Amino acid sequence: MDLKSNEPFWLVKNGLLASYPSLHENISCDVLIVGGGITGSLIAYQCIRDGYNTVLIDKREVCNGSSSATTSMLQYEIDVPLYELIEKIGEKGALASYDACCKAVEDLGKIAHRIKSASGFQLKQSLYYAASKKDAEWLQKEFEARSNAGYDVRWLEPDTVLSKYGIHHNYGAILSAAGGSVDAYKLAHELLLHSYKKGLRVFDKTTLESVQYKKGFNLGTVTGGAVIKAKNIVYCTGYETAGMIKEKFVKLLSSFAIVSEIDKDLYRQYKDILIWNTSKPYLYMRATDDGRFLIGGEDEDFKDPVKRDAMLKEKEQKLLKSFAKIFPDKQFYSDFAWAGTFGETKDGLPYIGEHPDFKRSYFVGGFGGNGITFSVTGMEMVSHWLKGKKHLLSEYFRFGR
Repeated sequence: MDLKSNEPFWLVKNGLLASYPSLHENISCDVLIVGGGITGSLIAYQCIRDGYNTVLIDKREVCNGSSSATTSMLQYEIDVPLYELIEKIGEKGALASYDACCKAVEDLGKIAHRIKSASGFQLKQSLYYAASKKDAEWLQKEFEARSNAGYDVRWLEPDTVLSKYGIHHNYGAILSAAGGSVDAYKLAHELLLHSYKKGLRVFDKTTLESVQYKKGFNLGTVTGGAVIKAKNIVYCTGYETAGMIKEKFVKLLSSFAIVSEIDKDLYRQYKDILIWNTSKPYLYMRATDDGRFLIGGEDEDFKDPVKRDAMLKEKEQKLLKSFAKIFPDKQFYSDFAWAGTFGETKDGLPYIGEHPDFKRSYFVGGFGGNGITFSVTGMEMVSHWLKGKKHLLSEYFRFGR
């Protein structure tokens, strides 16, 4: 599956940061990680820290799938509002999920600091505003749910949102303290290199063709016939996981994004905040660490890469019109436009855990608008499971729920 189109900004900005060999000989390990994006790099980082003999493979160049097309907004907010998630899965699970995303933003910052990352990780506030009058009522209900749960949130009236953030056509907003941004493509490369220096073995252009389940271990055969003997497999295959599992559990969508030319004024005003709204599909905005402004949205059902790519010009123009409506007194000079594939689930939660069709294996599928933070949580969950420990979120993120 082609997970991205045109030239994603992060890939152009950073270039090819590293390349690894393909696998041509039989090897063995404790943990085999399939997928070398931000999720796989986080899982590999944790496995190496925990002392496991770890191998990571990717069928592309590492980090060249969805991680090169992500907008890298780090949100504790899940696509399903807290009050609605409480109704769906109960207060315990809903709060645990939101708490985990809050913790994940902080944990990712600690990891970035620990490896001396140059990926531009930054903590930011998050502004979630009502895009229509009918949305204001339920957004205030969401504010009350978050406030009652103890989250650091404030309700802003429409005139405050306009005067402070220059957002027209708003009907009030939730301002949250928890949020952040990062260049996930660069961070993933840094994590892989850091772990590689500590013993991680990385092979790209290496496709896992088949797996045989033996007593106490798995045998994975890759492109060219080499075999990897692994005690456990962790699949970090992102949205391509949907093609591996027989039941339908995630809906694939294409999201479109544009990035401006360097604009010091836009950067100065919005460098410390993430912005998104209640439109369906919602718009999301942030500044990049090199002084640009990003706006994304205009989601469509994913059909195939050709049809998605044919919509790119049209979607770019629609995003420019949305920007002009929201910020009528500002200019946006588009410099990059691209599309990426992502997935949504009915409850907004990821699928992280075991599947009965895959023995001694775990999946880490961080779907939705906060896939990176879900991946950080997945890193913690896999670490627990490999040590024989239970994790609170296993029940809520499991397959078949």
